Amino acid sequence: MSGWQVAAFLLCVALATTAQSVTGFALALILLGLTGLLELAPLADVANVATVISLLNAAIALRGTRKSLDNAMLRATIPGSIVGVALGVALLAWLAANVVMGLRLLLGLVVIACAIVVLLRAEPLRQRSSPTAFASFGLLSGLLGGLFAASGPPLVYHFYRQPIGLDALRDTLMAALAAGGVLRLLMVVASGQFNRNSLLLCLLAAPVAIALTWWFKRRPLGWSREAVLRIVCALLVVTGIGLVVPAVQALSGPQG
Repeated sequence: MSGWQVAAFLLCVALATTAQSVTGFALALILLGLTGLLELAPLADVANVATVISLLNAAIALRGTRKSLDNAMLRATIPGSIVGVALGVALLAWLAANVVMGLRLLLGLVVIACAIVVLLRAEPLRQRSSPTAFASFGLLSGLLGGLFAASGPPLVYHFYRQPIGLDALRDTLMAALAAGGVLRLLMVVASGQFNRNSLLLCLLAAPVAIALTWWFKRRPLGWSREAVLRIVCALLVVTGIGLVVPAVQALSGPQG
């Protein structure tokens, strides 16, 4: 990477970490979306970076939260997540090797869809969803996690509809996402998809992400969460469109 690419990558990490610190989600979506839009690094490598950063943040945030975890929700969600992560990692490897523009198109569509889903105001449920529903959302979350390390939106939408306390929701959600992240990291390392470039990008990104997470814990932004959420989702939509349009043009252009 050239000097300007390193600087641009670290700026993307800073923006993604800031959004994550304020809203609790979107780190992977923003990081992959912006780096993909600017063509700074292969999407598969950036997904590995997002996984590592998310796990570092979760390790700090989950300290001392064991009593607040809803183990029934966790047990119902993780089996579907395991299957989804495995499918997503396999699909990412195939797309990255064979259909690079198709991968960019898929990422753009996922970024836009996730922004819309997060903005939806779903009515809270009167009773807890069935284990099958948790497994289904875990499967979708795992699939997005395996592909793009962006497993958050499906579980954010589903978990926050459940009639349980906010602390239990937040901590159980983070634990479920962390479990999927650990599984994804193990799979990409075992399959040889965590290469030297991924490691180098992680070493560059980790100090920035950790420093900003520490800073915003002690000096949170004065903006309302709702305002930041709208800004983040608008950024996601613009980024997604920027990925989709050139990918569609390339895929629909004349075949040499």
